[in-house]
Amino acid sequence: MLRHYESLGLARPTGRTIGGYREYADDDIRRIFHVEALRSLGLSLREIGRALEDPGFAAPALLSDLIRRTEDRLHREQELLDRLRAIDAATPGDWPDVLRVVELLHSLNSPSAARRQQAVLAPTELPAEVLAGALLTESDPNVAGALRWALARSTDDVLAALTPALRSADVTIRRRAVVAIAEIADADAIPVLTAALKDPDLAVRKHAALSLGTRGERSAVPALVALIIEGANDVEAAETLGTLATDPTTATHILAALTHKLSHSTPEARLRLVQALGELPASVTSETLSTLTDDADVPVALTAKALLRKFG
Repeated sequence: MLRHYESLGLARPTGRTIGGYREYADDDIRRIFHVEALRSLGLSLREIGRALEDPGFAAPALLSDLIRRTEDRLHREQELLDRLRAIDAATPGDWPDVLRVVELLHSLNSPSAARRQQAVLAPTELPAEVLAGALLTESDPNVAGALRWALARSTDDVLAALTPALRSADVTIRRRAVVAIAEIADADAIPVLTAALKDPDLAVRKHAALSLGTRGERSAVPALVALIIEGANDVEAAETLGTLATDPTTATHILAALTHKLSHSTPEARLRLVQALGELPASVTSETLSTLTDDADVPVALTAKALLRKFG
């Protein structure tokens, strides 16, 4: 190595002994240590030579470049590690199986939506983590549907693969994740969906609330009422409240939530709230609707009268 450094002009011996061995002064040894220190940072020998010889060499610029190059290398290594783990998780039996999984992984990254969909529907089962990762970045609705189908039939822990995405700063990823989680029948999805009710994005809250409501979860009531007020899937939200109202205690709770919002909502929202009352049992809402027939808001009063007539 010292001979190599000498040939590049990085380190030169002060002299030689009678026996021909190189002799280095203290400054020479210090320079060799400087070369080794800079090598440990990832600098090439050519860059080290420039750094040691040029007094005006800009160290900050070189360090910034080293950071960028190292980050790029780590990113490539992480991609390789993820690919290897995905192949290992697919439990290939032999090298042809390994090559088949590699081919499917390449197809999942294809610019062709048709090819990506074919990879998802292939007989070889890909790990849930791979499918979830593909789903969270998939923009084509047909491919996304195929990925959710594949996740639904996966024997892996699909919930564990999708739940971290609900903490993403990217709202699109959170939306894709909650749609997939909403389709998971496992009861373990309930606390995950309940937590999603606090998401700042209306669409995320919507999918979580509708899914929880169809599962009979009373915790979804405030979010479903909010959807009616916002006019976001309000008909579906009202129907879901009607399903929840088959339980008498929950029906009373829903009535209280709807009537509370009636007192301080916009005219358009009040009309939607009254219409939602029509999804509840008549035995629960008749008294409230009778009161609303005298409401100063004519559309609200007329809707209340129509609902009473429907109930007979």
